[in-house]
Amino acid sequence: MSPWEIVIGLETHAQLTTASKIFSGASTAFGAPPNTQASAVDLALPGTLPVLNRGAVERAIRFGLAVGGEIAPASVFARKNYFYPDLPKGYQISQYELPVVAGGEVAFVLGDEERRVRLTRAHLEEDAGKSLHEDFHGMSGIDLNRAGTPLLEIVSEPDMRSAAEAVAYARALHALVRWIGICDGNMQEGSFRCDANVSVRRRGEPLGTRCEIKNLNSFRFMERAIEYEARRQVELIEDGGKVVQETRLFDPDRGETRPMRSKEDAQDYRYFPDPDLLPLEIARAWVDEVAASMPTLPSERRARYRDAFALPAYDAALLSESREKSDYFEAVLAAAPPGERLPRLAANWVNGEVAALLNDRALDFGRCPIAPATLARLLGRVDDGTISAKAAKDLLGELGADASRVDALIASRGLEQISDTGALEAAVDQVIAAQPRYVEDYRSGKEKAFNALVGQVMKATQGKANPQEVSRLLRARLDA
Repeated sequence: MSPWEIVIGLETHAQLTTASKIFSGASTAFGAPPNTQASAVDLALPGTLPVLNRGAVERAIRFGLAVGGEIAPASVFARKNYFYPDLPKGYQISQYELPVVAGGEVAFVLGDEERRVRLTRAHLEEDAGKSLHEDFHGMSGIDLNRAGTPLLEIVSEPDMRSAAEAVAYARALHALVRWIGICDGNMQEGSFRCDANVSVRRRGEPLGTRCEIKNLNSFRFMERAIEYEARRQVELIEDGGKVVQETRLFDPDRGETRPMRSKEDAQDYRYFPDPDLLPLEIARAWVDEVAASMPTLPSERRARYRDAFALPAYDAALLSESREKSDYFEAVLAAAPPGERLPRLAANWVNGEVAALLNDRALDFGRCPIAPATLARLLGRVDDGTISAKAAKDLLGELGADASRVDALIASRGLEQISDTGALEAAVDQVIAAQPRYVEDYRSGKEKAFNALVGQVMKATQGKANPQEVSRLLRARLDA
């Protein structure tokens, strides 16, 4: 075991799914020409005043309920002062001492083990604009379309101890904000961005000096960046150096982090309450109203899949990695005939063959061409022995919304398994008579010979024999 321990906390900016910005009526739609969605409020023109977007607050409440956090009955907006060209006001409206959500936790599965990461807070704030450095003949441009876009900044405690754990937490958080409908999670468009605070220490010692890696917009880059930064800090300390608190960027081409600027502390931003905004008051009745509209959460579905269907934690986590996938699985079960094997069979197929098919076609479960009732019918035919799993896999890509096509395709292709005992006994006896060497090898303890005999029976029946029934009959004959 390494004497070094990595300590990781994440700050995540989730863009909220409101149609307009947090303090103005300007659109938040992605992809508009530069500076066409920046209002007078976003530009901080003299005499303009911010007006809080109720939808942004409601989404913050939904998040607080989903993570079991405390929703503040009164919170305050503050001005976070710093200068940057894409921040026209010279300050960012955020929350500091009194955030809208305090505490809570995010549960997720890593391997077969459930982990939990505590949250420090989640607060509302506005996004800044964006600096553009391409196609400006050596100059930079400023696009203020993003200025004022509503964000929920979600700050974790430093509870993670590996890059893999940090990525698993980030994936779970990404799934959760999409599940409850507060963020579309589009990382390519900047809707979900993570900053990783990374430090190292010898086990049992106090926390080390942390460095912040900014704007990690892919899970793969996050893992690589954290692993590199941890190695860098360990090597620096072992060589007699000291880690300097700073903000760093990850260069994916070189696979390394590099300095961006010295890390600011809270006092450097000179936070003070925004005089243009009243304290945000959230009545208990509003929280109750939002709570009544909340969907079943992924953690609740995972627990039910484990308890009701005896699914492994990993399989249950895969099924609940998105709301669309979980809803699809639920719909398959609702349409399937009763049977103890069906939930496990459906889970294997949804996580396996159906997910692979969608991946090949660049689709998600929200656009799955195979209706849940169709998959349920197909799996029912596998479960009752009408067709083999291999035949079902061959049919999967041809199925669509019409469940009745399943039986029609099975009949037209002649895919029905032979389960008739008399017919199978004849085939088994024929193979035993034709393969005395395999029979002798099996009886001398070579189990591979048994598999070879099963294969011969399947070949003799052109793959139509029920393999479970073949194995039963063949073993009975050989052991007699």
